[in-house]
Amino acid sequence: MHHVIRRDELPPSPNRTVEFQGEPYRAGISFFLVDNEPGEGPGLHKHPYAETWIVRSGRASVTAAGDEVEAGPGDVVVVEADTPHAFRNLGPGRLEIVCIHAAGRMATEWLDA
Repeated sequence: MHHVIRRDELPPSPNRTVEFQGEPYRAGISFFLVDNEPGEGPGLHKHPYAETWIVRSGRASVTAAGDEVEAGPGDVVVVEADTPHAFRNLGPGRLEIVCIHAAGRMATEWLDA
């Protein structure tokens, strides 16, 4: 069995992020295709599984477990399960990043509320 999910079946949110939940397709991963303006990015949060980011273009400031690093095109960042993390676009251009969740259904606990 296989599935082809066409671009128009995964419409972007108002901030241009595309979300894919793998569970309906029996996939063990889920992901976000993020396309952020400078300064944009999610607040501090964590997941009960690892998350892997692949920077496609732009520059990101990644905070994980209190450490801050910069990641650019081609860089891969992995945060382990239950690690508080966040990222934001450092600019000056757009940030395109793939956020891979090691789970068929994403689960997020927001920590900066």
